[in-house]
Amino acid sequence: MNNLLEVIINTSWETMRDVTPIIATLFFFQYVILKQPIAHLLRVFKGLLFVIFGLSFFLIGLQEAIFPLGDTMARQLTDPYFLYGEQGGEYLWHDYGWVYLFGFSIGFATTFAEPALIAVSLKAQEISGGSISSFGLRVAVAMGVAIGVSIGCFRIITGGPLWAFIVVAYVTVIVQTFFSPKSIIPLAYDSGGVTTSTVTVPLLAALGLGLASTVPGRSPVIDGFGLIAFASVFPIITVLFYAQISLWLERHHSNH
Repeated sequence: MNNLLEVIINTSWETMRDVTPIIATLFFFQYVILKQPIAHLLRVFKGLLFVIFGLSFFLIGLQEAIFPLGDTMARQLTDPYFLYGEQGGEYLWHDYGWVYLFGFSIGFATTFAEPALIAVSLKAQEISGGSISSFGLRVAVAMGVAIGVSIGCFRIITGGPLWAFIVVAYVTVIVQTFFSPKSIIPLAYDSGGVTTSTVTVPLLAALGLGLASTVPGRSPVIDGFGLIAFASVFPIITVLFYAQISLWLERHHSNH
């Protein structure tokens, strides 16, 4: 109990220290540049306290649960006994099917529940007058992350060069951009950014490091990172693809 209390106090202090420059910048521009008082100042201070304590408990949760859980799952799914049983076997990339499925599932689930994505998708639906579906956008982005994480796990297991995968992905994005509706392109590019947020990043980092630590011949430093890059670029591909399919269906219905 004392140890937990010490962790909470230390994390809260570190969070307050990290948030202070942001608060100072906001107050500086409000009082010095704009020369305007802040309305409901007491409410603002209460909100800032909630932010500090919320971030503190979130960081504690990451360290105590999310990182260990992601690392444990990666280690268990790549355990030789789980893969081959008592008879053993040779290390082959296609034996890690459960890893790919786990990466796909966790990528989809965490992204679909991502608060930043929910906020962006609701705004996109509101501003577009309903032409962009909030649910459809969330599914498209989540599918992109799921596919990206699966391919990222494949890269870690096979030891393929990260740059080659990323170059192919971005070339695909560039080609798609020329054939996609102009109204969706900025949103699609932003969709890659909202996936790298509070829920998705910690689990993907833990998964990548756990895989690289247990797959034979892989280095956590060289191979453990990179999943977040896949989670950033593949949602752009799927959102552009979603827009292209929607445009094609719209034209098909109008012709009939």
